[in-house]
Amino acid sequence: MTFRKYMVLAGVTIFGAVGDTLLSHGMKEVGPISLHRLPQIFLVILDPWVALGILFLLGFFSAYMVSLSWADLTYVLPATSLGYVVLALIAKFALHEEVSLSRWLGILLISAGVGFVTRGPALTHPPKAEKVNPEPVGSRGRY
Repeated sequence: MTFRKYMVLAGVTIFGAVGDTLLSHGMKEVGPISLHRLPQIFLVILDPWVALGILFLLGFFSAYMVSLSWADLTYVLPATSLGYVVLALIAKFALHEEVSLSRWLGILLISAGVGFVTRGPALTHPPKAEKVNPEPVGSRGRY
């Protein structure tokens, strides 16, 4: 895998974790909202933290699409699971959330699974189809 591809995967990881964190911070500032008041949901976008979070998540989505254009989903998603570690660290130290031991163990298990995934190819190739010699039109009584 090339350096550029590692950078795209790092972009998916960082943009996703930072975007989720900013969105969480913004929504905690805004307070509870309800689907029963749909215009309120659209006005939340005007909060600077929410807007910035959405921008970072758009960056995440862009990098995610790029990575899926050259690798399998079963490779990309686990390869970007480092984002869970980054997100937990940001949540603990920037948002001052309590991250329990069971959550850290879950994050450790997910991260350990990445080792199994990264040993395989990034892109699986479909089995080669048998070559069929096309018959010329008109042979064997065809019109």
